[in-house]
Amino acid sequence: MPAGRTSVSLSLYAKTLNYESMNLYFRLIWLFLWRVRHCRSIGFLDTSLIEYRALPSDCDINMHLTNSRYPAFMDLARTYMLAEMGLLKRFLKLKWMPIVNAAEFTYIRDIKPLQKFTIESRVVGWDEKYFYIDQRFVSERGLHCIVHVRGVFVCNRKQVPISELVREAGYEGDAPELSPEVQKWKAFLQLKKERNS
Repeated sequence: MPAGRTSVSLSLYAKTLNYESMNLYFRLIWLFLWRVRHCRSIGFLDTSLIEYRALPSDCDINMHLTNSRYPAFMDLARTYMLAEMGLLKRFLKLKWMPIVNAAEFTYIRDIKPLQKFTIESRVVGWDEKYFYIDQRFVSERGLHCIVHVRGVFVCNRKQVPISELVREAGYEGDAPELSPEVQKWKAFLQLKKERNS
């Protein structure tokens, strides 16, 4: 490819990336300025719901939501989940920052341009170190994607103990039993860690 054409392509690519980044920042700002102020209240183990539309800038040349957008939407959905739980302001005040340790995606059907979809997010359990979240992309067409997320909260570069996190959330019941698929995923992550340590 000629040098001139390469520079034009790179320039267009950079402009596209910049536009996509601004698009995500706009959604984040809108989330904090409007959505979290008008959200419902849910319990610690209830399902959070937030709706989005796949804009053309969210889609790739295959004319569906690009894979890189799923984690970005999930970040927004988990932030909204904390707001619905009534924990977002409290955790920000404590300077607790969420960190994703691992995520496992199963794509079922694509999300088309301009299609509306809902992200369902819920805490499905925890162990001595991590909490586990189930996130699903659904629409009128059915289930699009299932994602398991494992994470922690950190403060001043130190992990917040799970027991302290659950206590701060006001949850006093027993920890729910992890589903068989999450337990197998957890075992797989441990095996991968042992084989690569």
